Amino acid sequence: MKDYKQVFRTIWSVLAVILSALVYASAIKIFMASADLFPAGFSGISQLISRVGDEFFGVNISFSVLYLLLNIGPTILVYKHVGKRFTILSVLQYVFVSIFVEVLPQSSLTDDILLMAVFGGILAGLGNSIALVNNASTGGTDFLAIYASTKYNIVTWNYVMAVNACIYVIAGFLFGWDKCMYSIIYQFCNTTMVKQFHNRYQLRTLFIVTEYPDDVSDNIFKTCRHGITKFWCEGEYSHKPKSFLYMTCNAFQVNEIVAAAKKIDPHCFINIVKTEKVIGNYYQQPLD
Repeated sequence: MKDYKQVFRTIWSVLAVILSALVYASAIKIFMASADLFPAGFSGISQLISRVGDEFFGVNISFSVLYLLLNIGPTILVYKHVGKRFTILSVLQYVFVSIFVEVLPQSSLTDDILLMAVFGGILAGLGNSIALVNNASTGGTDFLAIYASTKYNIVTWNYVMAVNACIYVIAGFLFGWDKCMYSIIYQFCNTTMVKQFHNRYQLRTLFIVTEYPDDVSDNIFKTCRHGITKFWCEGEYSHKPKSFLYMTCNAFQVNEIVAAAKKIDPHCFINIVKTEKVIGNYYQQPLD
């Protein structure tokens, strides 16, 4: 049964990664290329080098080849430090992006560059999110962001956006500031979509008030490896002795932890708050 589930999981992940590549490549061909915009990360660097070679030196440099070459270094880094399955799925994703970019025809749905920037960014962000939710990525700066998030337990997408802004400044200086600013809108929509759907490295703190602290804790421990701190307290209204459980987890684990607590004590009180960063011994569930 375990082998069957593993095979099904692998097939599902591969199909999701291919779909992610198709969606992301469609955003490039339908919106980004048609509006003459620059994507972010290694896609943006590849596009920038390709444009510079073509317009300033008369040399035709393939976007897909550059995109694949730039990903070699980050691929080795995450393969060693993040996860082998994650790396293999990510390589599959960016290879298919390169293929789809070459074979898909360039088309346009509108002549409004602002609409193309907004909806192109949304579509690209959806493609990124499909890969990330299925424990893969689009490679490049995503690789670097996930490596940093795994090591330091912080959300790094805003830092990635800052690096991308530098790419846009260079593009704006060489090819026009209007394209640069529309490209920033494109990437902002992309990043917003990713932050909305990918919560693996977002942290949550749970405050649980219960009369059955040991049983609740034992059931939570079956779902995750995060520690729990217990305080004794008293209900001010009922004056009944209670316990206050404090723990921090990743956002994607919250529903499972709440269900585990409610299964033991349906009347427990749970408060969930966002956590910016933790310092100390915190277990980050590794990627496969």
